[in-house]
Amino acid sequence: MPAEFKREKNWKHLYMRSVKLARAKQLGLEYPRVTEAQLTQEPEELPSPAPTNVLFVCSRNQWRSPTAEQVWRKHPALCVRSAGTSPNAKHPVSVADLAWAQVIFVMEEKHKSRLLAAYRRLLDNKPIHVLDIPDEYRFMDPELVELVRESVGAILGLE
Repeated sequence: MPAEFKREKNWKHLYMRSVKLARAKQLGLEYPRVTEAQLTQEPEELPSPAPTNVLFVCSRNQWRSPTAEQVWRKHPALCVRSAGTSPNAKHPVSVADLAWAQVIFVMEEKHKSRLLAAYRRLLDNKPIHVLDIPDEYRFMDPELVELVRESVGAILGLE
């Protein structure tokens, strides 16, 4: 680009800036809104994003989903709960749980089917992930803990 065009372009910017400064002064406004001192400051740390609400679901909310809740309870990027699809679960899944959840993990395909049968409209825009963890583990079984940690971590991109 020839130097004469570049100089002309700079002149236009300076002129526009002086016009804007004069008009802002006339109106009693601060222009520019970000001062040079603010521009030269080190950027502050961005606020951490709000945690993701995750609901873990199994049948009776006895072993698998409470284990998953326990495993992910202290992760800073997550807020977790667990529930069961059975009416006699320790904590039966409720409309409030499903409304709260942003991501839902079920242990088996049948849990997803039960949720969709009972709450389809509420679950339309929520991701439901099937972990394929059979009902053969006790609470905090080391193998179950490892399965939950690996599968949920891979899906959510954590750890």
